[in-house]
Amino acid sequence: MWWAALPLLGCALAVWQVLGDGPLRRADERLGDALRAAAPPAWCAEPLADLGNAAVALPVLLAALLYALAAARFRRAPGFAGAGGTGIPLGPALCCAVAMALVPAVVSALKAWTDRPGPLGGTGYFPSGHAATAAVAFGCAVLLLQVAGARAARAWWTAAALLTALNGLGLVWRGYHWPLDVLASWCLSALLVAAAAWGITAFRRSAPPPRASRAPGRPGRSESPGRPGG
Repeated sequence: MWWAALPLLGCALAVWQVLGDGPLRRADERLGDALRAAAPPAWCAEPLADLGNAAVALPVLLAALLYALAAARFRRAPGFAGAGGTGIPLGPALCCAVAMALVPAVVSALKAWTDRPGPLGGTGYFPSGHAATAAVAFGCAVLLLQVAGARAARAWWTAAALLTALNGLGLVWRGYHWPLDVLASWCLSALLVAAAAWGITAFRRSAPPPRASRAPGRPGRSESPGRPGG
């Protein structure tokens, strides 16, 4: 997964520019002001910003997990072998849960370190927790759908990317974040979703293959019933 270095470098570049008040930060603030001035009405932009709320993003992830549970129970999707043969997707669910739990931990640490002022005042706006929550929740939801055998994986990824992009635009339009806050969160989210995907792949490879059902056959000599009166 060499390509994971790209979002890592992007996140590091954003942190460097924010801490050092570099030219990218100043250009970012000019862009943010321009986007906010050209924003659509609040009734249109606010719901997009709300896509990153935990009350919106986490139920999407939960719905994907419920679908995965149903697939494991009724369709025996590969890679979902649970403890005791229950079919519960313990491995994939754990990978996504860890990725989701790391969002507030990493974002809070970066906010405290950079202490960047927001477009409308206050500090601690870099990176965007809402943007990271939406991106990781939607991305991990698609991972669970894929492992559960859902069709049209490309369409699901496209929908997740579109919702994530709209959420970022809504955050900037409403003045909740600068564009660089959102872009850094997307870089961070790409790393977390990639780590979850790697964990799911490792789990599926290590899972024992399903047992082959034995075809009914003629009983052997040792299993044949005895003769009457023998």
